[in-house]
Formats: sequence, structure tokens, C-alpha cells
Amino acid sequence: MIDQTTPAAAGKSASRFGGLAVYGERRVFIMLLLGFSAGLPNLLIFDTLSAWLRESGQTLEVIGFFALATLSYSLKFVWAPLIDRTAVPGLTRLLGHRRAWMLVTQGVIVFGLWSISTLNPSNALIAVAGFAALVGFFGATQDIVIDAWRIEAADDSRHGAMAAAYQMGYRVAMIVAGAVPLVLADLYNWNLSYAVMAALMGFGIAGVLFAPREKAHKIRPIPVGDVPSRPKLEVVEWIVRLAVIGIAAMFLGAGLTGQSAPLNALFGLFGLGADGKASVAAALSAKPEGVYLQFGLVLIGLVVMVMACWPLPGVRTRPGAYLAGSFGQPLADFYRRFSGVATLILALICVYRLADFVLNIMPPFYLDLGFSKTELAEVRKVFGVIMTTVGVFVGGWSVARLGLIRTMVIGAFMSPASNLVFAWLATQGHSLPALTVAIGVDNVSSGYAGTALIAYMSSLTSIGFTATQYALFTSLYALPGKLIASQSGRIVEASARAAEGNGPFAGLRGLFANLQEGVLTAGAATSGVSPAALGAGYVAFFLYSFVIGLFGIVLAFVVAGKQIALQKRRESEAAEDPAVAATEGQPS
Repeated sequence: MIDQTTPAAAGKSASRFGGLAVYGERRVFIMLLLGFSAGLPNLLIFDTLSAWLRESGQTLEVIGFFALATLSYSLKFVWAPLIDRTAVPGLTRLLGHRRAWMLVTQGVIVFGLWSISTLNPSNALIAVAGFAALVGFFGATQDIVIDAWRIEAADDSRHGAMAAAYQMGYRVAMIVAGAVPLVLADLYNWNLSYAVMAALMGFGIAGVLFAPREKAHKIRPIPVGDVPSRPKLEVVEWIVRLAVIGIAAMFLGAGLTGQSAPLNALFGLFGLGADGKASVAAALSAKPEGVYLQFGLVLIGLVVMVMACWPLPGVRTRPGAYLAGSFGQPLADFYRRFSGVATLILALICVYRLADFVLNIMPPFYLDLGFSKTELAEVRKVFGVIMTTVGVFVGGWSVARLGLIRTMVIGAFMSPASNLVFAWLATQGHSLPALTVAIGVDNVSSGYAGTALIAYMSSLTSIGFTATQYALFTSLYALPGKLIASQSGRIVEASARAAEGNGPFAGLRGLFANLQEGVLTAGAATSGVSPAALGAGYVAFFLYSFVIGLFGIVLAFVVAGKQIALQKRRESEAAEDPAVAATEGQPS
């Protein structure tokens, strides 16, 4: 979105000091605090809590069930329309729509974490689970509102810096939530750890209180004035529709996370026994068939969601009009504003990071090259985090300096191009300098591309539908990547076999003629090929990852051209008719 009130000032400050001045603005610092507030609860109720549960004597099955506490993060687009349309009594008038909701969600998160700190999982497991689910739901809701505020509080030239600050704050929170509670638990106890984490949410509360107001929030009206009120029937209809939305959420939850618990909970209502639940879990965990099943479950969930929100045939009702408007209007608004290019934009979002998603075989690749776990920890987790931060920072600068469209196109290039450095790393064998170069190049590229995508998706939303539209983008963009990534291991091993003898990839074996002793040996034995053939398989795979990334590059150019043409046409219309609000949603 473009802030209609300050376009000239935006361009001036964005260009001064090469675009770096944007990082000195108040709202960017606030975004750092809000990013920290968003990242803290996620890890605390999943990864860190699992350590406490294990220490208290819980089984792995029970610990795995607690992963459902984070299911809300995958389903947040389901209730995002309610956040767009519902004001907080009293607080909204005082703080604004988004900041009021942020304060409410943070208050509940603090309450949930503090409540967990007063319990012991060994004798209050159900209560701990309940508060973990509460923290998960309101943590996901906080994400919805923070994203909406980030988009509505800035113009297009600031979206990159705001996205960069959010990611930096989020990463700091992940480090804090993953390390500090463990240290405190060793020195004192887990209860103190979670009490301290609840107190650290104060950074987010401070961010809300000192944050500037977003643009005036506009709740889009749903025309139901001419629909007759039928209170008793409407109550029944609401119950049925919400129940169907709940069923849709179960399918979507299982599809987006790959966890069987949502489906088993649903089917358990219809008498599914322990054997049936085990079969569902086995089907979802099967490789690669489980990924196809996940994709199908997401499609089923979306169809059921549409059915839940669809008006009754031939009968207008208030619940039907409200749900159709809440979920349908944001999508209709998006297609109206980006007429002729909307579907291509959605396709671009789905394939933009495809080249990164397929790299799910990297840990085995590094181990096959002979790198130790300590070497990987030092380079990937320390140096890699620094390089990712650099990429995020440069991405934010690029949006301010070059504009959203140019940054988006450059980011589309960087992900697949950076994968080629891993093909070079494979030929270097066990070389720590080569690993450092490869990790550095890839993490800078992924940080830049991630910031570019967040900023670009932010620009596609419109006032009144910000939370709903952005939540939908973020919930669905990784799904195609998960589907394709399921084949990565097969592609490496099939390419390795094709490199043996006179196979089509045999020429690649020459790249490994001077391979150090022991490199790729263990992995080759497991795959039943020679070390040189396995190396050729890896090279072929990284070339393949580059090729599938070309889809994103081509789409980026096509979308950029169409959006620029659309923006020029809208600007021409606005010049002829000043009443035309033409530029909303048109990134520069």
C-alpha cells in the first residue's frame, strides 16, 4: 500500500543516505520490539517446553501432542477476518484498531506464560497443555495484528526496513527463548525460567505503547440491512456454519503441518479407534506419499471452508452474508485491484522461494562431505545467522533505495543463483573455507529474498482487509515447496545412479577426480554408488534446484511488467478523474 498522505516525503527520505536513513526511524525500532514479542511465545510453547516436559518424565508421544499448541500459527487466516472487523471496546478509541488488539493479545500471552510458570507438568499436565494452547492461539493472533500494523503504519518505501526489523527482532527472540530458559532452569528451575520469559514480553508491550498509530482503520461494511432478522434460526445457522469451519480447520491443520492429531481428533468423534488413528499417522508420515496427502487435505479444507461461508441457495441470511463478506470480500478486493494479474501474483508468491524449499537435504550433504557437527554449528548457526542478518538488512535498504518491484525481481534471482554455490562446494570436498563461502552466499541471498517477499506481499494488501489478505498469503505460500521438496532425496540418489558407468550424468564424475580420501564415502555406501557418482548426484540436484527457480524468475519479470503497466494506467485514470483512488496496492 502507498501512503497517500506523504508520498513526497517518503521518496525524499528513502533516497537520502542511499536508503539507510529509513533504519533510523521510530517505527522501524518499534518493529524490532514487536518482532521480538512475536518470536518469543512460539518457541516457548513448542521447542523449549518439550525439554521441560521430558525432564518431568513425559513420554515422547505426549511431548509430540504438545506440538498442536502451535497449530494456530498455520491456521491464523481462519480468524483473521474477525480481527479486521472487530474493535476492542475502549482500547480501540484510545490506541487505534491494531495497537488495541496487540495489547490484548500480549496481555493474554503474559498471563499464559506466567500461569505455566506456576505449574509442574508432572502433576498438572492438562493445565500446562491448556495454557500452552492459549499462548499459541493468542501468539498467532498477535502475529496477525503485528503484520497488519507493520503494513498500515508505513508506506511502500518503508516496507523493506519494517520487514527487516521484524525478522531481526524475531531471530533475537528465537535465540533468547531457546537458550535463556535452559540456562535458568539449570541454575534455578523451570518455573523461574517461564516467569522471566513472561516478563520479557514487556518489550512488546513497550513497543505497542510507544508505536505511532497506523492509518485510520476502515471496517468494510457488509450490507445486511435488507435481510430480515430471524434470531432463532440464525443461532442454529451460526452453530452449523462454525462447526463446518471447525471441520475445515482440522483438514487444513493436518495438511499444513503434517500432524495427524487434528484428523484423528475429528475422526475420533465418529468412532475411529486406535488402529485407525495409527493408520492416519502412518499415511501422513510416509515419504513422499504423505506430502501428496497433505496437499489433498489442504484442498479439501479450503473447499469445506468455502462451503461454510457460502450463502444458502436462494435464501439470504445474516450469517451467510457476514461470512461471505468476511472471507469473500478480501479476495474479491484483491482481484479487483490487480485485475488481469492477480492469479499470476498468487502463483509468484507460491514459487518465489521454491529453490530454497527444495534444499531439505542439506544436513546429510554436509555430513557426507565430512564436516563435523561442531564445524557445522560454528559456520551455520553462528556465521550463518550473521550473514542472514546482513541479507535482511540489505533487503530493507534495497526496498527503500530501489523500490519494491526491482527488489522483488532481484530477490527472485538470488535464491536459485545462490544454490549453484553448493554445486561448487560439493567439488571442494571437506574444505572449511569453501563451506564458509557457500553458507555466506546462500544466507545473504535467502535473507534478502525473504525480506523482498515479505515487503512485496505487504504491498498487496488494502486498508480494511490487511490482516485477512496477508495471513492468507503467508499461510499458503510454502505449500508447493513442501510438495516438491519431498522428492529431493530421490533426485540426488537417482542422479547418482545415472552418473555410474556411461549414464547421462557420467561426465560430472570428472569433477571429483581429486576428491579427498573419505569424503562422500559413507553416504555413497548407503546409497549403493561410488563416491564420485554421489558427488555428481549432488551437483545434478543443485543444478535442478536452479532450474526450478527459473519459474520464479520468469514469473517475477511477467508480474513486474504487468503491475507497472497497471500502475501507469491507474495513474492516468487518476489524473483524468481525481476521485479515482488508483494507486492503493500498487507497489513502486
